[in-house]
Amino acid sequence: MFRKNILIGLLITSLIILSCISISGCLDERDSQENNTTSGEVTEYEGKQLTPISEQRNNAIEGTQYIDRDTYELQVYGLVENPQNLSYEQLLSYPSTTRFVRLDCVEGWGFDAIWTGVPLSTIFEEVQVEDNATNVIFYCADGYSTSLELGYLVENDIMLAYELNNVTLPSERGFPLQVVAEGKYGYKWAKWVTAIEITDQPYEGYWERVGYSNNAEVGGPAFE
Repeated sequence: MFRKNILIGLLITSLIILSCISISGCLDERDSQENNTTSGEVTEYEGKQLTPISEQRNNAIEGTQYIDRDTYELQVYGLVENPQNLSYEQLLSYPSTTRFVRLDCVEGWGFDAIWTGVPLSTIFEEVQVEDNATNVIFYCADGYSTSLELGYLVENDIMLAYELNNVTLPSERGFPLQVVAEGKYGYKWAKWVTAIEITDQPYEGYWERVGYSNNAEVGGPAFE
């Protein structure tokens, strides 16, 4: 009887250990994405004070999205000669740009940061955008979408950022890619971008469909 109780005890202990390992394995993947954020973060750039990532507010329609770097692909299609599915490593291999840009939310708050990423014009050259294209739609992992005019993106050298304050873009800020829509309200700064469609048609995104301005110029009217 004593031996039987010992065996039962060992079995129960083993099941508890296996359960803990299984649970920790599920958490580790998310934890690794959450904790890749602030080591090496800079607080100043060219004499300008930067808002720490921990103090940057974040609006999202479905909460933070967690995307696997190894399996991620950015789909670029529509009015292009050469549609592409670009891996994260391919995006990192393109020449990058770094800029100080302020994000202003239509709600009245904002933050200052430096962003590093690939200029959208580089991607447009890669896919060979057709001459009649006028608009670019950004689709995101959480179901969010918005659009920006092609001319605005090219003329202002707008980037898809993969770094924020000199660290890899945190998941809560939009890893792997966020549109740095300089001069536009925050709802145009699409996060967790998974696809880009080039079109010749106007498009109203998530907030635009409920009345927010599709122009979204900072300082301009919030609603149309």
